[in-house]
Amino acid sequence: MSQHTLAVLVENSPGVLARVASLFARRAYNIDSLAVGPTENPDISRMTIVLNLEGHVLDQVMAQVYKLVNVIAVSEMPPTASVHRELLLVKVESTKKQDVFAVVESYGAKVVDEDEGAIMIEATGESAHIEGLLRSLTPLGIRELVQSGLVALEHGTAALSDRTLSAQGISTLHEISTQADYQN
Repeated sequence: MSQHTLAVLVENSPGVLARVASLFARRAYNIDSLAVGPTENPDISRMTIVLNLEGHVLDQVMAQVYKLVNVIAVSEMPPTASVHRELLLVKVESTKKQDVFAVVESYGAKVVDEDEGAIMIEATGESAHIEGLLRSLTPLGIRELVQSGLVALEHGTAALSDRTLSAQGISTLHEISTQADYQN
């Protein structure tokens, strides 16, 4: 199996995330990472979904996701044509401050909070970069961490929403929010 990153544009309405996630659950496909957030248009949200699937199964999954009523677009985001990043916040014991600061500096991370008992570090980067930072911090005593799912944007000026909305003949994004939601 190989890892694939999907960008999914959806209407920003209640229940959409649950419908998309349940589609994967019904077919017993595991989602490795899921990040959802607003886009430049408040009527549209963007999901970034990371899956481990074979090629023909990926095509079937993309077709099934696209059939959901609130889905506007589905696109694969190959690493060669896009930028992938994750965010990490991690608390490390502050008993070895010099070692912690050396690791932070070597990974281009930054300290965002420092207390008597812990140092909070923020890092953004590719998955391998984040994993390396965590491996380096583990011997220093990780107390707590939170890691975002992967997010991705394709290189260049192309925008998924521009291509999709113009291909569908939607002239304004206002029309999206006035469509009936048949699944709610």
